[in-house]
Amino acid sequence: MAFGIDRVELQRWKEQVLNGEIAFLTHYWQDPRFPHATTVTKVGCISIPKLVEWGNIYGLKERWIHQNDYPHFDLFGQKQKEVLIKEKLFTHIERFSIT
Repeated sequence: MAFGIDRVELQRWKEQVLNGEIAFLTHYWQDPRFPHATTVTKVGCISIPKLVEWGNIYGLKERWIHQNDYPHFDLFGQKQKEVLIKEKLFTHIERFSIT
């Protein structure tokens, strides 16, 4: 379940994904499978080959892609922070107090 974003942010992310951009959306998150994770960053792109190529930079496996209307990786924990830093998305880190 997602918290801490509004419809405009979600819509912008969806549009970027469908336009073939590598798009980032960070939000608060609760999932009983990952009780230690309080935030998630969804990194999406409609072009699976482009998303796979991007994921290879960070050691992400193609099988981890959620293949739905908005194909994406879910990043949390240390990998989430590592990627946000390398992508210079410091506002995501600050806004959601990612440690």
